[in-house]
Amino acid sequence: MRVVIAEDNALLRDGLTRLLRAFDFDVVAMVDNGPALLPVLVTHKPQVAVIDVRLPPTFTDEGLQAAIAARNQMPGLPILMLSQHVEPLYARELLSTPHGGVGYLLKDRVSNISEFVDAVRRVAGGGTAMDPEVVSQLLDRREPLAVLTAREREVLGVMAEGRSNAAIAVKLRITEKAVSKHINNILTKLDMPPSDDDNRRVLAVLAYLDA
Repeated sequence: MRVVIAEDNALLRDGLTRLLRAFDFDVVAMVDNGPALLPVLVTHKPQVAVIDVRLPPTFTDEGLQAAIAARNQMPGLPILMLSQHVEPLYARELLSTPHGGVGYLLKDRVSNISEFVDAVRRVAGGGTAMDPEVVSQLLDRREPLAVLTAREREVLGVMAEGRSNAAIAVKLRITEKAVSKHINNILTKLDMPPSDDDNRRVLAVLAYLDA
């Protein structure tokens, strides 16, 4: 699986490269600044790109803007953004781009190797991987979620991370049948159409939460 990495911190960039290669990813290019990123993405057309939100020269949102520009040129390009801090606005901007896998993780999450590799694979496969801290902040900001039960809020939080029904069941220690029932209740209460597409389901939920 071809991967492009954009990270200005040399130590982290090297660590990401070594980690992904150890799990049989083919890291085809690495860049350390915003202006170089878009041409590299267009040239290599990776199956997934792992990109720091803040890149030189200004360390604001060069990585994010390059990712959005790349998805405009190559619809469906899977993007996993990394950030030092929770920035829901940046998560929303990425989620607003149509089609393809998307992810937004805090850099601390990289230390959990299995979780990070799973996120990369999930995004590459067209799914969604949202950091639990980002999801938590979005959930806390929405009073309309008062219509949900405590268990439904738990399910919604894990669902918004991009987890499958089976993964939600394992994490919350309930049956998949119970998860399916809770999700149907959530979508009904939030007036959202049901969908079997995990990516669309998560994007729709997060769009509602961050509206």
